Amino acid sequence: MIHKSAAVLESREGEKMSDNKHAVKAFYDAVAGGNIPAVLGLIDPQCTWNEAENFIYADGNPYIGPQAVLMGVFARFAGEWNGFSATSESMTAEGDTVISQGRYRATYKATGKSIDAPFAHVFTLKDGKIVRFQQYTDTAQFRDAVS
Repeated sequence: MIHKSAAVLESREGEKMSDNKHAVKAFYDAVAGGNIPAVLGLIDPQCTWNEAENFIYADGNPYIGPQAVLMGVFARFAGEWNGFSATSESMTAEGDTVISQGRYRATYKATGKSIDAPFAHVFTLKDGKIVRFQQYTDTAQFRDAVS
């Protein structure tokens, strides 16, 4: 009986990790497609969102909730960059945490300078919503592109 309960718990945990990876994939798909309502719908109202230390948009850290993330991060990317993309190349899930590794690519409108920077995004999810986000990236590329 103990083995069966452990197997059921392990199966549920596996389903939860799979669901979390699907939610994060849906997030990237929505960002890539410019589907802002879908992006915001995946962010919990009390989400704590942190851009990397010394990142150009870390001035508002922590951003709390979808509207703060929209105005403090996504609107700035949309307004200041051409061809901005955040492409996830791999994802790893463990419990409520999903780590995505990928690349940012874009050209800063004001300077014409491009970036091609690696990132790691750490998502914490609850009930299919992002409740915490932490970005890690090559902040120097962004700093150089905007100056």
